[in-house]
Amino acid sequence: MVDWNLIGIIAAFVIYFAVMIYVGFFYMNKNKNASDYILGGRKLHHFVSAMSAEASDMSGWLLLGLPGLAYLTGLSSAGWTAIGLAIGTYLNWKFIAKRLRIYTHKAKDSITIPEFFKNRFGDKKAITSAIASVFIVVFFVVYTAAQFSAGGKLFNSIFGLDYTVAMLIGAAIVIAYTFTGGFKAVCLTDTIQAVLMFFALILVPVVAIVLLTGSGSGLGSIDPNMFSLFHDPTTGEFISVFVIVSGLAWGFGYFGQPHILPRFMGIANPDEIPKARRIAMVWVIISMAAAIFIGLVGQVFFSAAPLADSETVFINMTSSTLGVIPFIAGIIYCGILGAIMSTASSQMLAASSAISQDIYKTFINKQASDKTLLLISRVMVLIVAAAAVLLSLNPNSSVFGIVSFAWAGFGATFGSVILVGLFWRKMNWQGALAGIVAGGITTVVWFFLIEPIIPVYEMVPGVIVSLLAIFIVTKITTPPAKEVTDIYDEYVKEIGDTRT
Repeated sequence: MVDWNLIGIIAAFVIYFAVMIYVGFFYMNKNKNASDYILGGRKLHHFVSAMSAEASDMSGWLLLGLPGLAYLTGLSSAGWTAIGLAIGTYLNWKFIAKRLRIYTHKAKDSITIPEFFKNRFGDKKAITSAIASVFIVVFFVVYTAAQFSAGGKLFNSIFGLDYTVAMLIGAAIVIAYTFTGGFKAVCLTDTIQAVLMFFALILVPVVAIVLLTGSGSGLGSIDPNMFSLFHDPTTGEFISVFVIVSGLAWGFGYFGQPHILPRFMGIANPDEIPKARRIAMVWVIISMAAAIFIGLVGQVFFSAAPLADSETVFINMTSSTLGVIPFIAGIIYCGILGAIMSTASSQMLAASSAISQDIYKTFINKQASDKTLLLISRVMVLIVAAAAVLLSLNPNSSVFGIVSFAWAGFGATFGSVILVGLFWRKMNWQGALAGIVAGGITTVVWFFLIEPIIPVYEMVPGVIVSLLAIFIVTKITTPPAKEVTDIYDEYVKEIGDTRT
């Protein structure tokens, strides 16, 4: 007997996959050099830049991790995290985007974050770029594994496939269009996926509320503490200040994400960044609010049969509300998959560019041709993906937990260096190196050894230690060379900012 429901869902996925892979192959022959593949030749439209930045930012975390956290803890944890991220998104677009776009171009047309560190601080031995590349690869393998894990959970819940098989299918699709199309393909598919994510986040909870109202149920049956930013819903007591600080600390992470920052670097016209910022903020605020709302609605919707895995609340709510219209349900599932794929593709591209551009070209073959670098970049996409697949084989892994660790790693390792480097003329390469190493090591040590004892998000100590290292080491070492400060002065003049 034909299962028309399943066929409807599969049809939606087939169309979605076909579009994604087509985009990748469409751009395959348009990438003439590494700059095209890694940064799209700095020709990104402001709308695509905004949507791509937010889609690659939010990932499967937005549609699985955040609703799952809200389902378990209400606003007391999920709310503060969302507030921190909204503030961080605004500050990143307001104070980093235009400066980074202009400065990376002034600093010898740097096309990756590690290369920018080398050129910004006059690091002739490229030590900063090498160490930064190592951290990028390590944290991005972990981060990408979280996306593959989310994909496995999605296909397992929808089709009942074995988790490993499900995860490999999702990974294969992402690898295909990232490997072929590069930055332009990733940004265009991100934009499509951002629209799908937005549509999915709005539609599903609205339908769920309508169904609950028709059945006589409502949000009034939820514990009021689930709606409180200050009360633990399990005990009714005030939450720890550590929870608030840890949630807000997520915002700082934006300053150091190597898969988000290239969207600023690649935008065609720096003067259109304010337009992009407004688009990004509308998308972020509505999307995060809807994601949290889904978790809260899930408390009522699944009250009769609580979910074993909170991170599947959105998936299960979609099947329960729109399952009678299989093709539409399939489109919603594609929105979830889009969140996963947009981030995974950006992360693999950033990690591969760090290896090809900042390690291979800098230390192994300085005369490497554009064709060779393009090939190396594509091969590295495959290697990074393979490592991430190995890490994501555990079906019980927490998407939220993995993402939070990698997010903190980048925020503490690169966020401080980028933020201070854009505003402090006298910062030198020794200070940058100290900030990178101190922030990265502190994050890892805190996560594995100290956080079980002191429940503070590893981002907080990581950033503090990184900032201290930058200022102390810069003060006690040789000032930057004149050619470095001259480039800084040119950059400041172009953005019309006299602060040094």
